[in-house]
Amino acid sequence: MSEEFETQEISGEQPTMVTPMEPIREAAAPRRSFAKGVLVGVLLSMIVVLIGGLLLFVVYRSNQKPESAMGTIVNEECAKKVDFISSIIDQYYYEDVNEDDLREGVYAGLVSGLKDPYSAYYSPEEYEQLEISTTGNYAGIGAGLQKDPETGMVSISRIYEGSPAEKAGLKKGDILISADGELAVDMEADEFAARVRGEKGTSVELVYERDGKQETISVTREEINIPSVQSLMLNDQIGYVQIGEFVTGTPKEFEEAITSLQSQGAKAFVFDVRDNPGGMVDSVTDMLDYILPEGTTLYMEEKDGTRTYYDSDAKQALDAPMVVLTNGNSASASEIFAGAIHDFKAGTLIGTKTFGKGVVQVTLPLTDGSAVKLTIARYFTPSGVCIHGEGIQPDVELEYEYSGDEEAEEYDYHADNQINKAIEVLTEEIEK
Repeated sequence: MSEEFETQEISGEQPTMVTPMEPIREAAAPRRSFAKGVLVGVLLSMIVVLIGGLLLFVVYRSNQKPESAMGTIVNEECAKKVDFISSIIDQYYYEDVNEDDLREGVYAGLVSGLKDPYSAYYSPEEYEQLEISTTGNYAGIGAGLQKDPETGMVSISRIYEGSPAEKAGLKKGDILISADGELAVDMEADEFAARVRGEKGTSVELVYERDGKQETISVTREEINIPSVQSLMLNDQIGYVQIGEFVTGTPKEFEEAITSLQSQGAKAFVFDVRDNPGGMVDSVTDMLDYILPEGTTLYMEEKDGTRTYYDSDAKQALDAPMVVLTNGNSASASEIFAGAIHDFKAGTLIGTKTFGKGVVQVTLPLTDGSAVKLTIARYFTPSGVCIHGEGIQPDVELEYEYSGDEEAEEYDYHADNQINKAIEVLTEEIEK
């Protein structure tokens, strides 16, 4: 993931509900932990505002009245207990309390109670940062971040050429410990990335670990405009397209890359989604529509059995051999991309098994600037397989090895054994 939401106080009267706006479907990386939300989540007397917004979302999606859900969560016993705990905090907590921060924590704690790593509440500020991250344009350090789901550690997955991160000496694989004192392990990659971003010209103090040693550096943020697609010719017949993430502009960049490579003589294509954490469902399905023949590329199924289908039409298809490169960090929308090409028998998957995120989230903006992201469905590849927790096994399993100079400024694509295997496979396809 590249480095990447105010409510009123309740005083005994029924509050004005925060109403939802148009939801945005996405397939994104997981966020904050349950423990962090629960720390302030006990102040449930203030959750009615958020519940109002969420219940209106239920109405939006099902046209059913939500009275029963309201009564289940906020009852008289709960309200009394929370009032008592609030008075304890007010009387005994050793520092002054920011009530707005506590309220935001309440909303976050409510959603965290789902114990779903992919559902989250965003404060207005957090949601603003999230929206920025879906465009690919922001002020930051120019580094891609990824989070290990087992250890919780955040590491650098990519350093962009000419970026502040590169100038500061950061490298791919460095483990980021903190940003301005905020520990990376306490938050998810997108939340931590929001701490790394900031106003152009300001600095962020980063603590990172490399080879077991920790270092502290200050990096000055710059305006970052990172293309999500990069391409080149590997030889006179094979084009290479690296997809870093699936954001708003990715389909256009993808089509332009393919057109450019075809004009240079490309007869076959390597699509690289290694270390791609995913992104927006609409983006990846638009791209699949561009390269695949007519048929269903993805369908989602909600808990009531309702299905939503995404189809490729017959207007456009890429009549050329394809290879998709995958690894354990290829997640979510990357797996939609790889799974559809595999099930259409349109290409060969080479690399290692993908991450295994087969659920889809909807981000529901609220009128106060905050937002709620909820897991609303499982997704299935065209053959009807849900890969959640399983991942996608490549057709050709091959661990990554790089025989080039790790210190060289430019990456030698021909020193990448997985790319070389892709060239071998595609050359045979071309010669058939």
